[in-house]
Amino acid sequence: MKKREVPASVKDERLVKKRRNQMIKGAISLFKQKGFHQTTTREIARASGFSIGTLYEYIRKKEDVLYLVCDRIYDEVRDRMEQAIDTTKGDLDGLKLAINYYFRVVDELQDEVLVMYQEAKSLGKESLPYVLNKELQMVAMFEHILRRCVDNGVFSLTEREIQLFAHNIFVLGQMWGFRRWALKKMYTLDEYIELQTKLLLEGIMKR
Repeated sequence: MKKREVPASVKDERLVKKRRNQMIKGAISLFKQKGFHQTTTREIARASGFSIGTLYEYIRKKEDVLYLVCDRIYDEVRDRMEQAIDTTKGDLDGLKLAINYYFRVVDELQDEVLVMYQEAKSLGKESLPYVLNKELQMVAMFEHILRRCVDNGVFSLTEREIQLFAHNIFVLGQMWGFRRWALKKMYTLDEYIELQTKLLLEGIMKR
C-alpha cells in the first residue's frame, strides 16, 4: 500500500525531517495528555519550538501530524525488530528472543504506542488503511518466525493458528504499553515478559 506523502513548502529535505521530528515529539506529549481532537495546531507548534506559521510550512492540516506520528511509530518498531532479530532461524530460542525484544521495544516507546492506540481512529480514509497495513506487516514478522518453527518441527500449527498466534503476540506486547498503569503495579517488565511467554508457548508446546 502506497505511503501518503505529506506536502511541505520547504524544499530542504534535511530541514523537513528535523522539523517534523520536533513536531512528532511535541505532538506525542500533547496527544497523550489531551487527545488529538482537543489539541490545537498552535499548541503543537509551541511544543515543537516554532511558530504556527512555521508549522504550516511542513504540514497542511492537524491530521497530517497524527499521520506522521503513527507512521513514525510503526517504522521505529519495525526497524528495531528487523535489525535485532533473525526471522529465518525457526527455533524456540529465536521465537522467545523475538517476543522478548518486541516487548522491550514497546516498553521503550510506550507513550508512542499509547497515542497510536488512542488516536489512530481519528485518521482519515486515505491515511488509516496505510497505517493499519503497516501494523499487519509487523504481525507478519511473527508469522514468518512461526512458520519457520513449524517447518522445523518445533511445534504443529495450521496456517490459521499461526496467523492468530502472531496477532496474540503483537497485542500482548502492546498491552504492556496501554495497560501499564495497572500492570506495573503487579509485574516488572522482566516478569511480564517471562509470564506472557510461558503462557503463550504452553498452549502450542503441549500439542
